[in-house]
Amino acid sequence: MYRSHTCGELRKNHCNETVTLSGWVQKSRDKGFMIWVDLRDRYGITQLMFDEERTPKEMMEKARTLGREFVIQVTGNVIERVSKNPNLPTGDIEILVTELTVLNESLVPPFTIEDKTDGGEDLRMKYRYLDIRRNPVRENLIFRHKVSMAVRNYLSNLDFIEVETPYLIKSTPEGARDFVVPSRMNEGQFYALPQSPQTFKQLLMVGGMDKYFQIVKCFRDEDLRADRQPEFTQIDCEMAFVEQEDILNAFEGLTKYLLKEINNVEIGDFPRMTYDDAMKRYGNDKPDIRFGMEFGELNEVAQHKDFKVFNQAELVVGIAIPEGNSYSRKEIDKIIDWVRRPQVGALGMVYVRCNEDGIFKSSVDKFYDQEDLAKWAEKTDAKSGDLICVLSGETNKVRAQLSALRMEIAERKGLRKSNEFAPLWVIDFPLLEWDEDSARFHAMHHPFTSPKPGQIELLDTNPGEVKANAYDLVLNGNEIGGGSIRIHDKETQAIMLRHLGFSEEEAVAQFGFLMDAFQFGAPPHGGIAFGLDRLVSILGGQETIRDFIAFPKNNSGRDVMIDAPSPLDKLQLDELSLALNLKP
Repeated sequence: MYRSHTCGELRKNHCNETVTLSGWVQKSRDKGFMIWVDLRDRYGITQLMFDEERTPKEMMEKARTLGREFVIQVTGNVIERVSKNPNLPTGDIEILVTELTVLNESLVPPFTIEDKTDGGEDLRMKYRYLDIRRNPVRENLIFRHKVSMAVRNYLSNLDFIEVETPYLIKSTPEGARDFVVPSRMNEGQFYALPQSPQTFKQLLMVGGMDKYFQIVKCFRDEDLRADRQPEFTQIDCEMAFVEQEDILNAFEGLTKYLLKEINNVEIGDFPRMTYDDAMKRYGNDKPDIRFGMEFGELNEVAQHKDFKVFNQAELVVGIAIPEGNSYSRKEIDKIIDWVRRPQVGALGMVYVRCNEDGIFKSSVDKFYDQEDLAKWAEKTDAKSGDLICVLSGETNKVRAQLSALRMEIAERKGLRKSNEFAPLWVIDFPLLEWDEDSARFHAMHHPFTSPKPGQIELLDTNPGEVKANAYDLVLNGNEIGGGSIRIHDKETQAIMLRHLGFSEEEAVAQFGFLMDAFQFGAPPHGGIAFGLDRLVSILGGQETIRDFIAFPKNNSGRDVMIDAPSPLDKLQLDELSLALNLKP
């Protein structure tokens, strides 16, 4: 028996018991006549004691050889500590060791295995197995487990069935780039790793499964950032015989349950906002509503004077920064420099100080009087002491620019509090979006999303105006889930694919299996998928998903620990019928 107890469970009531513990050496302190060793496992730390009056000399010498991260087993008696440690659950006791076995020695770790480590991110990623021993990383992984179990319990209690779907599937041209897998047995042919189990969960509805879910790995070969990985995990769900309201109610319930179960936070009914309203009021389709600074559109009160910058703009729009009038001119100039960065792309910014005496002072006083600026304040809901920031330009671009500024100001002012949760449903998305590069419409969600009832006829006359029977769940400015009511008949699916540029032959080649299935009594159905990595990080008070993934990739999509991706040798390439122009 390697251990009778863990290193986190012994208390004063265990005194005088003989116990066996195993774990890693956190640190040791040698006072000559006495040695203390902190022994750590997943559950906590227990102090070991070696006393030259009660410990054999050979064991004292052996204890002196113990280095950090040595794996050891000890047997000893639980005794009350003379100098107690109130910061440890086990701080009232220690183990007077009678037997010591070194199970495995350790090299000196490349960084300290403590809460606050001296290891940089790259180093810790290379030795991720050591990083996992640290409390913050271990606790994040345990937290993820708790969220996953809560999801499974909630959905199982609603009669959802967890079904595994294939990882080796057919590549499709829509969406992000696929990771492809060559088939050795089918020369010249390839599988793709799934970007989602979309078509399979629809086929499960055709199969009568009624309520399906799966916590599943998905793969997208796309550009990376802090909250995106090439492989990620979804809570994938589908229901038959439902309308949009049924989906929203079911998964609003799941989100409320998680907030209560995991964070002990109770939330009322989630507000709902159309896509068009979200873009108009916040400049993006996943607004953070924990704070204000809603957009005020100023065209009608700013385009009547001789200020050409505004007169030539498609949209003039502003926000009021609470108490922003306290900013110095130098601080305002830094904000202007920030919006001019290439990542934001604004050409400049107009500002208005809302003074306490009711007088407005702007950077465009030459063109606008107090009456004009008062109307700007009304449109942006600015109060005395606020600062109005105004951008102008092409509608979509300027909304994105002002949205970025809004989020930056909120970050600087500490308005994005991780212990506050503000969920929101965004509904009525456009069915299609125009892509300038390919000069054609693409599905905003995916090709299987149903248009709103009565709008399919608009596909022939005004496709950009068609609304999708789709919805996103937003939490604290992050999309944590998205879904739609699906198309469930062959004719409608064929119409949709035609408008996405598929010929009849291409539609059959790519999605014939699904349209064939629709001919065998496909029920109305819809679903949603949550990004588990992102959901867990937000519930955990963070927004970087890597912190909650056991073995994440870096920003280049590499696993620096195992050095992947890596080249294949020529024999493997030949077996897969792949010929690469390899450098000599």
